[in-house]
Amino acid sequence: MIPKWRQLNVFEGERVERGDVISDGPEAPHDILRLRGVHAVTRYIVNEVQDVYRLQGVKINDKHIEVIVRQMLRKATIESAGSSDFLEGEQVEYSRVKIANRELEANGKVGATFSRDLLGITKASLATESFISAASFQETTRVLTEAAVAGKRDELRGLKENVIVGRLIPAGTGYAYHQDRMRRRAAGEQPATPQVTAEDASASLAELLNAGLGGSDNE
Repeated sequence: MIPKWRQLNVFEGERVERGDVISDGPEAPHDILRLRGVHAVTRYIVNEVQDVYRLQGVKINDKHIEVIVRQMLRKATIESAGSSDFLEGEQVEYSRVKIANRELEANGKVGATFSRDLLGITKASLATESFISAASFQETTRVLTEAAVAGKRDELRGLKENVIVGRLIPAGTGYAYHQDRMRRRAAGEQPATPQVTAEDASASLAELLNAGLGGSDNE
């Protein structure tokens, strides 16, 4: 339904396509996503943000805004689970659904159908699968409490959570390290780290303490 106070921009007999604007006033991004798809809503948001900066004489490359929009579109809602393990109405990562559908189709099974979601910046940051990344943004107590109650496990797949715990990020030179780690995990291999017994640790500590005391006496 179009409100009475809106002015129609089309005339009788004019041909329109699905998603075309037929009245004045601002467009709703969620309607654009539902009717015209991801690329259309991405262009709309980028243009709206750029208009604000252009009025101030600021030049920004579109890719910086597109990175943010991509995070806002990272979630999808399952409409039909098919042969997957997802639940109808569940909101999951878009990449997870694509990977699951690819594996199901390779095995001749029915993939899940889904619709893309457009989240606000704050909600998109808190809805990430990494509770470490979400807790570092806002509502730390709530995020950590929910993660503890649900018994969540952080796989440390993103950049932010790896930086927080002091590990190499999965990009650049650190990408090979994470690829090797994922390969070892899939193969069930144990990381090649030296095992130190309690006796060895005690002996090493005693040796260091004795060396330190001996050095103090000599001085």
